[in-house]
Formats: sequence, structure tokens, C-alpha cells
Amino acid sequence: MNEPNQRFPTTQWSVVIAAQGAPTPNALLALERLFETYWYPVYAFIRNRTGQAADAEDLTQGFFAGLLDLGSLDSVRPELGRFRAFLLASAKHYLSVERARARTQKRGGGAVSLPLDFASADSRYRLEASSGVNPEVQFERQWARAAFEAVEEHLRQEFAAAGKAIHFEAFRQYLSAGEEPASYAEVAAGLEMTEGAVKVAVHRARRRFGRLLREQIAETVAAAGAEPAAWGSAVDDEVSYLFRILGR
Repeated sequence: MNEPNQRFPTTQWSVVIAAQGAPTPNALLALERLFETYWYPVYAFIRNRTGQAADAEDLTQGFFAGLLDLGSLDSVRPELGRFRAFLLASAKHYLSVERARARTQKRGGGAVSLPLDFASADSRYRLEASSGVNPEVQFERQWARAAFEAVEEHLRQEFAAAGKAIHFEAFRQYLSAGEEPASYAEVAAGLEMTEGAVKVAVHRARRRFGRLLREQIAETVAAAGAEPAAWGSAVDDEVSYLFRILGR
């Protein structure tokens, strides 16, 4: 149950904000879960700014290790309502500080390294990076993709748990904008379903995807002191923004 002075839903990001200056196990866990989903956009941003995979890996580890010391959250506080905005501003601040210090030793020395798959991340970066793209724009796009990918994986697991993993693979083409999906008739034939049944199933999958997406984004938005309606509006705005940044 929320504290009396909190009239908005408790989210992972709001838990972190509430723990500023006083680290708690729940806040650390919430922050780690956010990192698990959204670390790649930070890596891509740093990789774009540094140009070297080894430096980007080193800096990314140092950045996240530093943020896991929740006291560091008190120093950079732009737009606390959105974890996305906070993380980008924090990454920019971190890079400027590191450059000013011109450190030669290993960044984040002595800190526990996060289990981040940098080999896959760099391969992905090389495939997706576009020359001339603003690093901040790239961050925003990768953030949106991370959110959509997390939701898609959640939905895939739900289908698999229901014994319908094959159905999910057939329906996923209808969940996002991209190449023209196969006709309902083609999918129906492959799944041995009627075309009408496929239409209904796709509609339900899309509706569930939308709900999961809103829940995913809600975890990155906080609105201390706001009424639930205002917080809900902030979540809606964030969802709309991510659709726009991806051109969906």
C-alpha cells in the first residue's frame, strides 16, 4: 500500500526515487531490474560518443556500477518523472566527468561488474548504428526498442506457458509495424484454424500487447504528489512518445 503522501501507483522508478539518500534493498532491486531492460541504449549512446568498443564497455560498467550506489542519484535530477530522461542525462554527465578526469585506470575498479553481454551488444551496435545520427536520438530509439522487445518477450512467455508458442510466432508479425504481414488466410492454414479464429486471436494478442506495453512503460514513470489521473496521463504521453520515436 502506498504511503499517505503518495497518491500514485508504486513503480520500479518511484521506488528508486523514494530511496534517494537512503539506499534500500528494494530500491537496489528495482534499479537492477530497470538496468536489465534498458542498459543497451546507454551502451549504444556511449559507444557512439567514444567510437571504441573497449572504452564503451569500460565506461558502461563504470556508469552502472556508480548508479547502483543510490547516493549518486541525488546529484543529477532532471525530469525525475521519467527514468528514460534521467538515465540519458546521467550518462551525459558521467561522460563529461570521466573526460575531465582523464582517468587512465580501470573505471569502476573494485565495484561488482554487472552481467552485461557486451559481445552481443557490440555486434548489434555495428548492425544498427547509422553514421551521422545524433547520439541522443539513437539513445531514444534504442530505449523504445528495448521496451517493445521486453513486452514481446513477456507475451511470448505467456503464449508458451499456455502451450501456444507456435501461435505466438505466427501472430508476432501483426504486433508491430514493419513488413506487410501474411494474410489471415495463410496463417489460418498453417495453424489449422479458421480465418475468423485467427482474426479473433490476433485481436486479443494485440490488445494484450498494448496492456503489457503500458505496464512496461509505467515502471519507468513516477509522478510524486500527482493524482492517479495525472500519473496515468504521464504514462500515456510516454507511450505515445515511444511510438513516435520509432515511427509506428
